[in-house]
Amino acid sequence: MSQYEQFASDNYSGVCPPAWKAMEAANRMDEAAYGEDSWTQRAADGIRGVFDTDCDVFFVFNGTAANSLALASIGQSFHSVICHELAHIETDECGGPEYASNGAKLLLGQGTDGKLTPQSIEHLVTKRTDIHYPKPKALSLTQATEVGTIYTPEELRAIRATADQYNLNIHMDGARFANAVAALDVHPSEITWKAGVDVLCFSGTKNGLALGEAVVFFNKHLAEDFEWRCKQAGQLASKMRFISAPWCGLLEGDVWLQNARHANACAERLANGLAGLPGITLRYPRQVNGVFVEMPDPVQAALRAKGWRFYNFIGGSARLMCSWATTTERVDQFLSDVRELMA
Repeated sequence: MSQYEQFASDNYSGVCPPAWKAMEAANRMDEAAYGEDSWTQRAADGIRGVFDTDCDVFFVFNGTAANSLALASIGQSFHSVICHELAHIETDECGGPEYASNGAKLLLGQGTDGKLTPQSIEHLVTKRTDIHYPKPKALSLTQATEVGTIYTPEELRAIRATADQYNLNIHMDGARFANAVAALDVHPSEITWKAGVDVLCFSGTKNGLALGEAVVFFNKHLAEDFEWRCKQAGQLASKMRFISAPWCGLLEGDVWLQNARHANACAERLANGLAGLPGITLRYPRQVNGVFVEMPDPVQAALRAKGWRFYNFIGGSARLMCSWATTTERVDQFLSDVRELMA
């Protein structure tokens, strides 16, 4: 792998050392299968400790499964889920939520910087109420959003008020939840269950694990029979300890939060270095570990020719992602190359 490829995605990064060490420890012993092991219990208890509440915790292989199965647990096939038009469940999961729920439709809302608003939610709920329209049952919030912005506790509480008015459950896609917590500098509970979130898909993969997402039900009623959903969908790992043990390494000493803070800081350094360069503008506010930047096509082509890897994202802007493994040296080298090309 090229040394420059880390800006393409935070999925490019390897496993962080504490998570790797925990997996090695789990490999030194035989344990019960299918989640009956001590590591899975320890990881689940650790997540309960992070959120300071009793909740049901399940581990699955990846984010698409986590989101799809969590949303399927909320409603029936004739229901619908409100999400932002740029939400990952709409743009990048190949109809997974609809497939898992046997047809529940996604209703697409709007809002600046990738965030749903109470007004947009209310518009979709009240747009039609007849039997020919899929009945809204849930709304899904991406935290942080697909364009790197974050919902504040105040915004979440306002959305919860609207959800209560129309009897909607709230699902949170937390692919970069750790980065949102780090950016807001709040206790995780303040942007989840205390703000009315019913179920969170808490990502480990983008935060230093090889794989593995935690589906966290704060509303335990929704978790009824969820383990059977996981089994049916091929998401019940027989050697579950190899998914849950790395979580123990991530949770101990708040490594998950340190990783997120580091990634955010690298992205801030990158955004600050790009800001003000002639011909370059930030498309969205830099709030977590992603920088969305408009730059001339010839400059982008020249950067790729030098070996840098990054995606052109929604709307055509260049997306530059930082991870727990990003170094300030790489950030500065990228900025140096951009300045040279812009000159």
